[in-house]
Amino acid sequence: MFDVILFEPEIPSNTGNIIRLCANTGAALHLVKPLGFTLDDRRLRRAGLDYHEFATLIVHQNWADCADNLKDRRIFAVSTKGVQRYDLMTYAEGDAFLFGPETRGLPAEILGSVSEPRCIRIPMVSGSRSLNLSNTVAVVVYEAWRQLQFGKCV
Repeated sequence: MFDVILFEPEIPSNTGNIIRLCANTGAALHLVKPLGFTLDDRRLRRAGLDYHEFATLIVHQNWADCADNLKDRRIFAVSTKGVQRYDLMTYAEGDAFLFGPETRGLPAEILGSVSEPRCIRIPMVSGSRSLNLSNTVAVVVYEAWRQLQFGKCV
């Protein structure tokens, strides 16, 4: 299916929600350290509502390790600084979606390592800063899955 990458996530409840989303869509979740919480954090567990056992979760020590693990995949960086609207892209099975930390977004060097056409954004009204991370992941993953006509869906 897809891979969701959270670069240095900070808020356990967001990551818990994303674990649940990944379990329900078949996406694998990659967490890039350092994390702003421990994986046994009760807020993470509560938000994930025991979906952890149904999700594929991979923890990487750093971005280089994660990027190497996904080197054969198309990576889309999701950012308010993205140049392409997420809904105007064509996605394929095996694509990976990279999201930055809640309080600061993706660092410039990582954003710059993704080709500009694959730096995508979700439209918002003028003056808005950003959407909640778990909402953003859901919007992007469901659009990509919709394009695949919800393959492997029950």
